[in-house]
Amino acid sequence: MKTSLTIAVSKGRIFKDALPLLEGAGIVPIDDPETSRKLILDTNRDDVKLVLIRASDVPTYVDYGAADIGIAGKDVLMEYEGDGIYELLDLKIAQCKLMVAGPINATEGSANGLRVATKYVNSARRYFANQGKQAELIKLYGSMELAPLVGLADRIVDVVDTGNTLKANGLVPLEHIADISSRLIVNKASMKMKHAMVKRFIDSVAQTVAQRNS
Repeated sequence: MKTSLTIAVSKGRIFKDALPLLEGAGIVPIDDPETSRKLILDTNRDDVKLVLIRASDVPTYVDYGAADIGIAGKDVLMEYEGDGIYELLDLKIAQCKLMVAGPINATEGSANGLRVATKYVNSARRYFANQGKQAELIKLYGSMELAPLVGLADRIVDVVDTGNTLKANGLVPLEHIADISSRLIVNKASMKMKHAMVKRFIDSVAQTVAQRNS
């Protein structure tokens, strides 16, 4: 039976930035994700499929073997708690920073500590614990910048690219938590069972990344 590869990637910026890397490995999608409603895209190779899923679900699909390989942001991987994946390569695409942000005239919060709104609860918890700061974390799924404006939180923890959205809402980056970029992840069992094919793909992508950044 012919070995095949399934690669999980999220729509949008990461997919767009990943296309030249996939092409460097000889993989080109036949279907256009912008116009197609298909979630499994055929490629120029009948042994490789691309699965389009939500960014935060990529590690789960790879961990459980529904995809052999995934392209996921470091922010997502820092939140993920499974152990069935290897993080093998920094692709140096979709780069941004995970930051603590707040109002320009930010105070230290109440005597009970800071109230922090974020969808990155695990990363925020680790960061504030390492800083020796007490923080009450409020999980939100979007529009983080609103939380300090309406008094829900003293700070937010979120990914920052240009910083324009923060600025437009009277907020500024205050503390740097981590540099974020997309990483190549592999299912541990696939690495073993499909080793030759997976390694060929990883080596091709690594070469393309190196050339683009030289």
